[in-house]
Amino acid sequence: MISQTAKYALQILGHLVVHGPALVKGEDIAKSTGIPVNYLSKILNQLRKNGFVHSQKGWGGGFRLEPAALSRPIMDIITVFDGLNGCRAESCAFGLSHCDEENPCPLHPFWGRIRETYVEMLNSTPVENLKVVERA
Repeated sequence: MISQTAKYALQILGHLVVHGPALVKGEDIAKSTGIPVNYLSKILNQLRKNGFVHSQKGWGGGFRLEPAALSRPIMDIITVFDGLNGCRAESCAFGLSHCDEENPCPLHPFWGRIRETYVEMLNSTPVENLKVVERA
């Protein structure tokens, strides 16, 4: 329902949540998350521009979460990377191009409830809940 880039951004933030206020090198984030370094750099830049992470260059530098980012909803991240309707929860679960109350697909009544719950979860779950279990 969300782009691969937004999923990667969520993984990055989850990784940084685990490390608290410590600066984490980009290479370490890439290694732990499996995100390609070049792709990771572009995502971190967007996260920095949008107030989610702080970056410090040079020896001992790296990335850490901005304290205010901890309470922001994860919908904010998806909006940065996928736009306002980025969760794509509006699409038809059955795959039809025209599905609405007047011409519902067989899954329409169920999908509506799922869609509402999904969007509510994105809007009510803060970044601080994104703790990621580290890869072995």
